[in-house]
Amino acid sequence: MSALPASAGGLELPRHLRAAGRTLAYLGLALVHGIVYTVLIGGGLLLGALLSVVWIGLPLLTGVFALAWRLAERERRQANRQLDAHIPAVRRPRREDRLGDLRDPAFRRILALLVLKLPVTLVALVVAGAPLVLAFALLVLGLEGLGGDGELLVGPWSLGPALGLVLCLLSLPALVVSVAVLDGVGRLLRALAQRALASEVEGDGPVRELLAERLGDRSLNIAYWLPDREIFVDDRGRPVELPAAGSGRAWTAVERDGARVAAIVHDAELDATPELVHAAASAAVLALDNERLKADLRARLEELRISRRRIVEAGDDARRRIERNLHDGAQQQLVSLALDLRLLGARLRGHEAVSLVDELGEKLALALAELRELARGIHPAVLSDHGLAPAIHVLVERVPMAVECDLDLDERLAPAIEAAAYFVAAEGLTNVVRYSNAASAAVRVALRGGELEVEVADDGVGGARIDAGSGLRGLSDRVGALEGTLSVDSPLGGGTRLRASIPARPRAGGEA
Repeated sequence: MSALPASAGGLELPRHLRAAGRTLAYLGLALVHGIVYTVLIGGGLLLGALLSVVWIGLPLLTGVFALAWRLAERERRQANRQLDAHIPAVRRPRREDRLGDLRDPAFRRILALLVLKLPVTLVALVVAGAPLVLAFALLVLGLEGLGGDGELLVGPWSLGPALGLVLCLLSLPALVVSVAVLDGVGRLLRALAQRALASEVEGDGPVRELLAERLGDRSLNIAYWLPDREIFVDDRGRPVELPAAGSGRAWTAVERDGARVAAIVHDAELDATPELVHAAASAAVLALDNERLKADLRARLEELRISRRRIVEAGDDARRRIERNLHDGAQQQLVSLALDLRLLGARLRGHEAVSLVDELGEKLALALAELRELARGIHPAVLSDHGLAPAIHVLVERVPMAVECDLDLDERLAPAIEAAAYFVAAEGLTNVVRYSNAASAAVRVALRGGELEVEVADDGVGGARIDAGSGLRGLSDRVGALEGTLSVDSPLGGGTRLRASIPARPRAGGEA
């Protein structure tokens, strides 16, 4: 159990050494930059303020402001490269007032960073350099002592091999302290740069548009990571495949607190400057995490929708199989038996058993009619073989009342959609016959704007409700599984109007 922390600590040491080295390099450049900034920005501001009473002061201040924005962008790049600051690009807003930058808090922070660059760097060098100088001095003295130089004194002791060994050993913890101090100073400098230069993703628009604008890639997309399913999805919850190498597209992972949040899919040309993408992603990581949670919810809803649709389609497939089995099996056997009874009756002409055979034939015809009615209720064969319009025509012909039929449908649709529309019409007409006390009814089916609209209306007593019985409630579930809607308008004494609207898609060539 103790080996893991030791191993982890060993793996962390190179990272701390690299961070300390980058911080030291950053401080070296910062010292030179600080001197330049003090002269150009500090001196320019002071000179511009003194000359503001004459005409030259204003152009001078405007030039200093423009230079400050450029230097801020340079500072951002340096902080990203050497301090892993992940700061997005610094852009100067367009303003009509040439001195309007001074009213911008972000610009005032930039000016403070540039003007205070030199003193802050000097303080950081003193803090970070002191333990480093101490470690170097201990090592040099220790090496001299190991060389046998006994003439030098370190306090009350002469510098000999024994003391030299002790000093060399003491230089190691001093070096460790130096690395830790440099790492800490780097963190402070990174926080300072982020506070002065970083800008949050603002606005009410979607995160994708904001990142696309910030990175200059209008084709940018975001894929959100769902850890429980280990897949990427888009903002609608649909699975996404990340681009492969050589496709002209690249992707950059976005993490929050060490956990994967999303992937930014962008133009491969941006991959040449990954720090730009990382910086923009870092600024938007909280918004991306919120969008990821929304995408997760949409993915679950999409899975539920697909699951409901699969259940409906599986039920319709089972209905079709049962209807086929009844038609090709039991129904054909009964038809064959009816023919045999007729032949038997013809042979028994004049025999007293003829009346019994005729009675059996009538009972068999009744059973066959009931079986056909049952098969039609399960799933009408005419719907599968000829389509929705002929099936509704057959349905209307069987209703024992005047029914107006208006069908505006010229193409076959997906089987689940045709089945849902058929059963809406069937249930509506059944309710008309059973409960409405209507004198007439109407069925209208039309395909308009990608929506299949089904309506059954009557002039009966009204009062129907979707939640009043299992028939309409089941229809509502069936239509809802296809992303459609079912509504009933049925005022008391004002008739009933049952409407269904179902997103329609044509029947694929391979669908049966």
